[in-house]
Amino acid sequence: MLKAELRQYADLLSDYTELRVQKNTSKRIALIKGNLAQNDQSSSSGVSARVRKGGSWGFASHTEITDGSVKKVVESARDNAEFLDSRLKRGRSAFESTAPESADDFSSDKPRLSQKQVMDFITDIDAHIAKNYPDLADRRISLRSLDMEKSVLNSDGARRYSMVPRTNIRVSLTLSPAGEPVEVSENFGGLGQFEDLFGEPGDLSEGIERIYEHLQKKAEGVHPDAGVKDCILDADLAGILAHEAIGHTTEADMVLGGSVAGNYVGKQVASELITLVDFANTCLGELCPVPIFIDDEGTKAEDVVIIEDGILQKFMHNKDSAQRFEAAPTGNARAYQYSDEPLIRMRNTAILPGESKLEDMISSIEDGYYLMKPSNGQADTTSEFMFGVVLGYEIKNGKLGRAIKDTTISGVAFDVLKTVSMVSDDMSWSNGGFCGKKQMIPVGMGGPAVKCRINIGGR
Repeated sequence: MLKAELRQYADLLSDYTELRVQKNTSKRIALIKGNLAQNDQSSSSGVSARVRKGGSWGFASHTEITDGSVKKVVESARDNAEFLDSRLKRGRSAFESTAPESADDFSSDKPRLSQKQVMDFITDIDAHIAKNYPDLADRRISLRSLDMEKSVLNSDGARRYSMVPRTNIRVSLTLSPAGEPVEVSENFGGLGQFEDLFGEPGDLSEGIERIYEHLQKKAEGVHPDAGVKDCILDADLAGILAHEAIGHTTEADMVLGGSVAGNYVGKQVASELITLVDFANTCLGELCPVPIFIDDEGTKAEDVVIIEDGILQKFMHNKDSAQRFEAAPTGNARAYQYSDEPLIRMRNTAILPGESKLEDMISSIEDGYYLMKPSNGQADTTSEFMFGVVLGYEIKNGKLGRAIKDTTISGVAFDVLKTVSMVSDDMSWSNGGFCGKKQMIPVGMGGPAVKCRINIGGR
């Protein structure tokens, strides 16, 4: 049914209606010091329909994907919409009709490995680490894969089939100098299924060595001096700042809810060096980590230039918010499960590269920090944020110094972006990001490194 022609149900879609059939398949494996801690596979699938009547939405879903269940969810969604419209009487006009079509399948054409073969691959990585790094206090290797397969049809005739997989292996290594655990981790993988991303276990050896070298330095690290400092945020940190502290404030539903960005359109909110974009599917000629060509409402996905040369330009929209703002929908409506309604969500959010070399950015700082890897954090609709930093180095007299222990950075993102004085000329994406806005969903985050003034925590 997922690849079946949904147009056979077109006669059921009388009012504005979205019909979606979806299957999510996930796999998780985890080893802790060679011991199996997790080994499971799961899938969920079903059909859902959403109907709009006078500006009110009705939604329904069903676990079975049959002719009968399709008819049932469409009827139930229509009944729900009519009931809400009779009470709310919003009286909004119909959407402008468009009917884009796409079929985007990123699944592997190689023979699929069994769960045991994948387990053996992970076990070989663990054996390599145990042999080559015997001084570790702990080692953890985990695999997480998610295949999201969808077919979408709406009453305007828009059609979409997509299969977007993502597979990550995460390696975490721990030393315990003087009984104090110190950890460094890294994700490998990204868009694609296991067979396309991972060839031999030894292919990860260079990356594991990089983790261990950072870990050794961090084990001898120092606490940073607290205060507002000149810092370089590497791509992972610049990416999470762009997503969490800026991106969410410019989702149109958050703007309607009172986000500070609602007052900033056309105003300078960042340095002229900053152009921030939510990319739909490609960036600088390359495929993004989460490519979306048509969203879950049947809208063609377009790039959204949120900030251009420091000026706030646009918000991210679904059909409904676009109508309210008298703007064009941008294709940002996405749902995680078949039973979830599409929400305004980011796709791949990043600052565009600049013209500076990273080494020149480092040499420009007398006393500051090079911050590389984030942990969890939080931000709100004022753009105020606090993020953990789990890997970084001092910069002293223009040169990298000692590693630093875990710390935090905080501030108001729009204020921090105004202090950006250099942006590196390279670009990289984190490959395992999820966003938790009401429902989890894969996202891409990344960009260049940026030099800015930011508040860093101390001991």
